Amino acid sequence: MRNIIKTVLAGFTLASFACASFAQVPATETWSADNGNGTFTNPLFYDEFSDPDIIRVGSDFYLAGTTMHSVPGLVILHSKDLVNWTNVSYCFDRFDFPGHPEFSLEEGREVYGQGIWAPCIRYHNGKFYVFSNINGVGMQVYISEKITGPWKHVNMKGRIYDLSVLFDDDGKIYAVHGYDEVKCTELKPDFSGPVEGSERVIIPGGNAMGEGHHIYKIDGMYYILSADYAPMGRMQCARAKNIFGPYETCVISQRESYGYHSGWSTINATDNGKVPSDGFDFKLHAPDKRVFACNTIHQGGIVQLENGDWWGWSMQDFHSVGRTTCLSPVTWKDGWPFFGLEGNLGRSPRTWSKPVIAGTDTVKPHGPYRRSDDFSSKSLQKVWQWNHNPDDKMWALNKGVLRLHTMPAENLLRARNSLTQRVIGPVSTTTVMLDASHLKPGDIAGLGIQNIPCAWLGVVCAPEGLTLRWHDQYGNKTKDLDIKKHKKLWLRIDGDYDNDKVQFSYSVDNRSFENVGDTVLLPYQLKTFQGSRTMLFAYNSGGKKGGYADFDDFTVEEPMADRSANIPFGKTVRLINLATGNPMLATSKGLMHDAWQGSREANSPQTRFQVIDKGTGKVILQCADGRYVYIAGEGLSGDVRLTSDKEKASVFMWQDMLRNECMLLALQTNRYVGKDAYDGAPYSADWQGAAPGRRNGTVFRWEAVE
Repeated sequence: MRNIIKTVLAGFTLASFACASFAQVPATETWSADNGNGTFTNPLFYDEFSDPDIIRVGSDFYLAGTTMHSVPGLVILHSKDLVNWTNVSYCFDRFDFPGHPEFSLEEGREVYGQGIWAPCIRYHNGKFYVFSNINGVGMQVYISEKITGPWKHVNMKGRIYDLSVLFDDDGKIYAVHGYDEVKCTELKPDFSGPVEGSERVIIPGGNAMGEGHHIYKIDGMYYILSADYAPMGRMQCARAKNIFGPYETCVISQRESYGYHSGWSTINATDNGKVPSDGFDFKLHAPDKRVFACNTIHQGGIVQLENGDWWGWSMQDFHSVGRTTCLSPVTWKDGWPFFGLEGNLGRSPRTWSKPVIAGTDTVKPHGPYRRSDDFSSKSLQKVWQWNHNPDDKMWALNKGVLRLHTMPAENLLRARNSLTQRVIGPVSTTTVMLDASHLKPGDIAGLGIQNIPCAWLGVVCAPEGLTLRWHDQYGNKTKDLDIKKHKKLWLRIDGDYDNDKVQFSYSVDNRSFENVGDTVLLPYQLKTFQGSRTMLFAYNSGGKKGGYADFDDFTVEEPMADRSANIPFGKTVRLINLATGNPMLATSKGLMHDAWQGSREANSPQTRFQVIDKGTGKVILQCADGRYVYIAGEGLSGDVRLTSDKEKASVFMWQDMLRNECMLLALQTNRYVGKDAYDGAPYSADWQGAAPGRRNGTVFRWEAVE
């Protein structure tokens, strides 16, 4: 029995993930990209927000994203500063398509990985429009005069998907879609469907274009941004003077993963196209820490501020969290909107100054959702979504608890009325109270992880009594515990989502928790086409309706959400290069090199640097011998030097890579300080960015010293 501070996850404690003490982090604190000092750190959200699309209407920004099979569907967020967002709407409460039982997990059918996806949000003549596709049903549009709804739904049918829409100056409405071969189709003004015979290819295949297009008309020129995932995620741009072309294309963002490599994946996520049953022989693929894959930022667009500045956003595959959204400064060069900074085009800083937007100085850092829920309100928190359409007669908010009545299901992924929300990284602890007093034989209720394979911890009711069961669908592993007369339990998931792991535990008093089962691996897969989700579930494995389960005090705690101590302002640190394993050394020759571990120099004052705060996330470095780090010339090898003149000290934007890891972005070159692990050359400030796995010589581990 252990309390939360000592809960073991994969051989180390949750407390060890954090830079600050777990006990100092309020339970209500959640990840916000806003660092509170005029900068932000990607990702915007540390939970899934895939296929993002952004518009600006006056001084307001709106962001729409994919929700797949989950309802309510088509989430919309609002922001004033492009960094802090709030959930303000969903376009619909449930899938309403008669004759399609698959949207409700009925008749053995499902729409995992389908549902509604890749929305395009637009504002035209006083109305908001959200266009999207539903597999097997066609293109949909949701229309409202207010972003909060109500939304009018029109089924446009047809097979236009992964689209972007342009309301052109001549009154015509165009949809751009397709993969590699980019097509343009005119839409009818009443949105009853496409204009018959209007589809035409505007960019032939073989021009390095991808999918997930975003079209804009800027100063009379048509721009189409798209993403390609093979052999590596990247972003292309096409431009033409006429919407029908001819177009020229170039790459505007590439190789930016912020040092993340590919994660675990499920190779065979389906059983002949169906959701696998327990006992299915899953094949999990270990991550290759050398490759980018789709962990690079890709699939996004651009938006112009009122002051004329441009910013870009993009999607990134983010391990077991799923796909999340990142923000990048845009630099226009030769008529192309490159993501990144002058001198380092195509690469985006992880930490950068917030957009300059009047009146946003008072915006307090916040996340888009309130994740914890005591179920005392008349409605669920907006963060919740049902797995497929719920049966509204079989659940209720009742006297401060969530009540789920059990219905027949083969396994967790077939269980109706499962309530889900996205897992939140980098690490988090999810706890819920379960009252199993009213379960009937065959009923199973508890806390699970929606994924393929899935896993759960719950109470199983049999004629002879209640059993606590842990189950991991990978390997079909099960562990039962006798909980005797304890009908009220607290169930917990400790998640390390950067490393694709969770550990289940339980308590009878909400103070001491005991681990149950093995560490569970969380792969990413394309069957649900979502990241991992926590689930509150109750179903009957005996093929009948049973009793009910009551859930209360659902809490999500995030020990790494408070990043205020992640930059060691005023401290003296050693900077250990992850590629060489050696500390950075200020040599007597006046340049920066490595000190070999075990050498006399490795523990000398010349490996110790004070981090001096220059405001808004910027620092200068002073060696313990009194000299300052500065960049000479173009920042080539040997140009990272030392000077006794503080006025010559170079300013760096500290890149917080979490877990006491960082990069140094030299504002003189807009490139990173780094050195090759093998060639023996001294440090330079001309590196584009981190490689997957962070072992290319640009990422440091900092450790404070006296």
